[in-house]
Amino acid sequence: MKSMNFFSSTFKLGILGGGQLGKMLLYDTRKFDIYTTVLDASEEAPCKLACNEFHLGNLMDYDAVYNFGKQVDVLTFEIENVNTKALEALEKEGVKVYPTSKTLRIIQNKATQKLFYRDHNIPTANFSRFAYASEILDAVHNGGLTFPFVWKSAQFGYDGNGVKIIRTEADLKDLPNVECIAEDMVPFKNELAVIVARNPEGEVATYPVVEMEFHPEANQVEYVICPARIDEQVAKKATEVALKVSKAFNHIGLLAVEMFQTQDDAILVNEVAPRPHNSGHHTIESSYTSQFEQHLRAILNLPLGKTDSQVGGIMVNLVGAEGHTGNVVYQHIEDIMKLPGVTPHIYGKKQTRPFRKMGHVTIVNKDLNTARHIAEQVKNTIKVISE
Repeated sequence: MKSMNFFSSTFKLGILGGGQLGKMLLYDTRKFDIYTTVLDASEEAPCKLACNEFHLGNLMDYDAVYNFGKQVDVLTFEIENVNTKALEALEKEGVKVYPTSKTLRIIQNKATQKLFYRDHNIPTANFSRFAYASEILDAVHNGGLTFPFVWKSAQFGYDGNGVKIIRTEADLKDLPNVECIAEDMVPFKNELAVIVARNPEGEVATYPVVEMEFHPEANQVEYVICPARIDEQVAKKATEVALKVSKAFNHIGLLAVEMFQTQDDAILVNEVAPRPHNSGHHTIESSYTSQFEQHLRAILNLPLGKTDSQVGGIMVNLVGAEGHTGNVVYQHIEDIMKLPGVTPHIYGKKQTRPFRKMGHVTIVNKDLNTARHIAEQVKNTIKVISE
């Protein structure tokens, strides 16, 4: 990339998506005085107050994305559901799009993503691909598929939506009749993640392996623990797999690689996200360089920052309580702020609903066991309810 003056200049960074990831990315564009413009479909997008320009538009609409992208020097995104044909047209006209439309197009579709792993000898769970969910029952009756398995919608899944464990024929009844995959159930010890950063010069950096604990009903991450409480050799293997995935995609920016550690300590790739990710939120407080600053450094072809942790970190997701829909209230937030090493992040969403991500809390401590204990206190104390 040609050397540019990004700071306190006429340079424009475009961000597709105005949610909480974009809002946290803007913490660092403000720190560096980088001019930002954001496109989102909601008037109440969390990014709206923090960017220099805000534009209203559908991220899946070709014209909205193309016309927005024409106004910027570098274009990035904080959500995968973006019109890739518009991104491709912008790239041909000289707009830098990071990660590229090619990378995004593969990742957008879980079936395509899984085939990519198979083609590049990247370890992943066995799967079958279906054009329509209605075809799954035939596969079961023909013996091509056996219970239990994990059903995943090929597109537009997020935060546990578009994923379901199928144990019996009855579980197939309410599935949307869309393109999907049926994936083998993996008997795993841990769910792990590694964030890889890469800039256009080819400089690469990885963050320490994190361990994720999931909510049993919502299929959402409840806790992210860094460093993961795993054997050093397993951590090394997970990092090597993440680097292999990164090299295969040749992505620019951040790539969060989610993985399973099996009972015999094999590492299988579950899925990836080409952007800042929930598994890296703890880095704002716990690392030398946050994932958001690192994403900026990567897409602007600046030197990558140090990824080591300064202290043990645990992230707790704040999600809407069951039975509550409406104007949000954060109950007992002042009580968790009395606890040592606790920092809440509120995303700015005015309306809560069950299991909606409304914020997160980071707990840092030199002793990870102490941090985990405080995280449990946080989880049991703060409530995200409606008025």
